[in-house]
Amino acid sequence: MQLVKTHRDTLLRPLQIVSGIVERRHTLPILANILIRKDGEQVSFLSTDIEVQITTKAEIGSGGDNVATTVAARKLLDILRALPDDNDVVLKLDNKRMSVQSGKSRFSLQTLAAEEFPTVAQAEHFNASVNLPQKTLKHLFNMVHFSMAQQDIRYYLNGLLLVVDGKNVIAVATDGHRLAYCQVEVEQEFPRHEVIIPRKTIIELQRLLEDKDDPVQIDIANNQVKLTFADIELISKLVEGKFPDFNRVIPKGYKNNFTLGREQLLRSLQRAAIMTSDKFKGVRCVITPGSMQILSTNADQEEAMEEIEIDYGGDNVDIGFNVSYLLDVLNNLKCEQVNIALGDSNSSALITIPDNADFKYVVMPMRI
Repeated sequence: MQLVKTHRDTLLRPLQIVSGIVERRHTLPILANILIRKDGEQVSFLSTDIEVQITTKAEIGSGGDNVATTVAARKLLDILRALPDDNDVVLKLDNKRMSVQSGKSRFSLQTLAAEEFPTVAQAEHFNASVNLPQKTLKHLFNMVHFSMAQQDIRYYLNGLLLVVDGKNVIAVATDGHRLAYCQVEVEQEFPRHEVIIPRKTIIELQRLLEDKDDPVQIDIANNQVKLTFADIELISKLVEGKFPDFNRVIPKGYKNNFTLGREQLLRSLQRAAIMTSDKFKGVRCVITPGSMQILSTNADQEEAMEEIEIDYGGDNVDIGFNVSYLLDVLNNLKCEQVNIALGDSNSSALITIPDNADFKYVVMPMRI
């Protein structure tokens, strides 16, 4: 039975959309597969890892039959990528085998029954529904994602807090050592809702969202979030737990602050980081009126010193940081200048964008 006959790239796109979350090794072998369901000309592609589920559709069906099967996602994707891009591809299903034909190339893949595929049950009731442009949501995620924790025992840090409050949509991420905050204002007004979206879902959404004004619909349930955009539907479980009160973490009223070029600071920190060790990524920042010195050493007694002239007349501050935390934020920002506000050597630093209250980055000091 012929399922699909279309150009290679037309078939490749939906497969690339759903294959991102497919894991090669899983306790359930069928989860290495994708579910392909054909209803006449419409073909849907679905993948899941039990926590996240992605579905997309394309009008590429061949014939009027309705049929469903599952096939190894990576193998099918690798085959299509390796085929010449100027040929049509035909997918056929015969005796529990899927054949892939293109030009004089032939492949035969094993399938597993569609009935055995464990799809994620969609929530019956959503508490809130928010519409945002794709590029706005992508911007929010891009500004804070690097501060998410990885496999932290405090599981609620292994994700991103999304807050809908009135006309503000806020994204916050922290790993306990640094915190990134970004907000955007929207035209609609929404009642307050807070959800923690898992790290894997955020990374996948960054891959799928585009810099377009096309809308994303975000439907929020008690334990689930559903995002619908273009021809993609993504359903994800939420992280349970209480996210830290980010308003208490963000410093206010620091009197020691200065503005300097982002690129200049980034290059100085990159050079100083060369003399740090893999285990200890600490740099000292010595701020005095008119000057910022960046110092680093390692176990071999090697040293680096960078000096930057700054317009500053505040207190002398000698403070240490994990240089990776500073590089992360400076590499991620696209602005020309950054503002740094400091208390003392034991207080967190606050990095912001001049004349912009929508982004804040808090980094804790480290002893050096």
